[in-house]
Amino acid sequence: MDIHITIDGGRGLREEIYRQLRAAILDGRLRAGEALPPTRELARRLAVSRNTVSGAYDRLAGEGFLAARAGAGTFVRAGAGRAEPPVRETSALRPAQAWAGVPEPPTRFAAAPEYDFRAGAPDVGLFPFDTWRRLIAEQLRGSRPQVLTYGDPRGHQGLREAIARHVGLSRDVRADPDDVLVTNGSQQAVDLAARVLLRPGDRVAVENPGYPPPRQLFSTLGARLACVPVDEEGLVVDELPDDCRLVYVTPSHQFPLGTPMSLARRMALIEWAQRHDAAILEDDYDTEFRYTGRPLEPLHSLDTAGRVLYIGSFSKVLLPALRLGFLVSPPGLREAVTKAKYLTDWHSASVEQAAVAQFMDEGGFARHVRRMRREYQARQQLVSSIVARDFADVLTLIPAAAGLHVSAYSSVPTRPVARAARNAGMWLYTLGDFTEPRDAVQGLVFGFGAVPRAAIEPGLHRLRDFL
Repeated sequence: MDIHITIDGGRGLREEIYRQLRAAILDGRLRAGEALPPTRELARRLAVSRNTVSGAYDRLAGEGFLAARAGAGTFVRAGAGRAEPPVRETSALRPAQAWAGVPEPPTRFAAAPEYDFRAGAPDVGLFPFDTWRRLIAEQLRGSRPQVLTYGDPRGHQGLREAIARHVGLSRDVRADPDDVLVTNGSQQAVDLAARVLLRPGDRVAVENPGYPPPRQLFSTLGARLACVPVDEEGLVVDELPDDCRLVYVTPSHQFPLGTPMSLARRMALIEWAQRHDAAILEDDYDTEFRYTGRPLEPLHSLDTAGRVLYIGSFSKVLLPALRLGFLVSPPGLREAVTKAKYLTDWHSASVEQAAVAQFMDEGGFARHVRRMRREYQARQQLVSSIVARDFADVLTLIPAAAGLHVSAYSSVPTRPVARAARNAGMWLYTLGDFTEPRDAVQGLVFGFGAVPRAAIEPGLHRLRDFL
C-alpha cells in the first residue's frame, strides 16, 4: 500500500516518519493486518536513509503498533488503532442555499424488508445472470479493447443503434442513433436536459403528485417550480403558467397515480409548448410493462416541431445497479447534450453498454421483457384483486394498465399506516410522499416488482391490521 508521508524538514526525519505512521494507525487509515512498505522501498520514495525508516518502524514495533513477520514483512498489529475512524470537525464551508431543502438520499435499498411494496424496484432475482456473465466476459476479452478505454460521450455506438431500434418498434419513437445519448440512469437524462435548456430563474412545471427527484434537481439548478395538478386525464394543461420554459411529465404511466394521459391532453400539451416556446421532457420510465389496452402514442411521436425530449431507462427492465438510461433529443440539442454529458462524467461505463447492446441484438432483451411482463401482470392482478376485495371500505383503487405499481386513494390518513407497516417489516409509499405540500393527497402506492408473488397476499393481510 502506498503511504503518504510529508517530509518538510521541520523536525527529525525519523521522528516525522514515526509520528505520521502512528497517526495513520490510530485514526484507522492504516488498519489491523495491513502491510507497510519494505524499509528499503519507503526510504527510496522519501529520499532518506534506510536506517531512518528502520528506526521509525522499530519504535512503532516497540510500542505495540507494528509486528514483523520473518520473510513476510511488517504489519499493523491487531487492536493498535481505533475500531471506527474519528469524526472530523465540522467545516466552515456551507452549500449553496438551493441544497438546503433537498432531503437526504433514500436508504430504500439498504436492507430488504420482509414485505417490500415500494414502487420503482424490479425483481432482480429473475435477471438472467448466466447470460449476463457471458456477455460481460466476452466484452472483456482482448479482442475488444475499444470498450476498455475512454469512449464516446454519446454512448456505445452499438447500444445507441439498439436503443433507436427498440424505441422505434416498441414505442413508435422515430429516432436515429445520433439522436440517442446513453446516460447513467434516467435521472442523469433529466439533469442533462435541464442543464442545456434552463437558466437560473426559469420556471419548470412538474406534475403534482409527481416523482420528487426531478423536482428537487430543478430546484438545485436555480429553477422556479410550478407544481401542476393531475386528474384522471393526466396533467391539467390549462393550469400551466405561461412563462414555463420546461414541462416534465410521465404521460404513459403517471407517477405515482398510474393513469395515462389522454390523447386530447397530449395534443393540448404539445400545442401549448408550441405557443409558449417551451420544451417537454417525457419520462417513459416503465411502459415496457403494459398489460391491457392498446399501446399509447408517446408525446415524442405526436410532436412535429421537435419540442419533446424522450427519456427511457434500463433500471426497471434489467437491473437498477446497471445505472443505464438514455435521452432522445431533437437535432438542435444533440451537440449541447453531448457537451453536457462530457463535462459531467465523460461517458457511461463502456463494458456494460456493450454487453446490453449485444443482449439486445441477440434477442435476449426482448425475451426477458416478455417473461417479466407475464410475471408482473400476474402480480398486478393479484394486488389489485386483493385491494378491491379486502380494502374496499377504506381504499379506492386507481385503474392502471402498465408499470410496476398500482395506487389507491384512502378515506383515512395514510402516514400513520405507512409508519406502522414499516415497523412491522413492510415498506410502502403513500401518495402524500409525492405531493406538494406533503400529504396533500391521502392514499397508498403498492409496488409489486420487488415482492415475490407468494408474499403478496400475506403481506397485504398484515397491512389490513393497520387500516
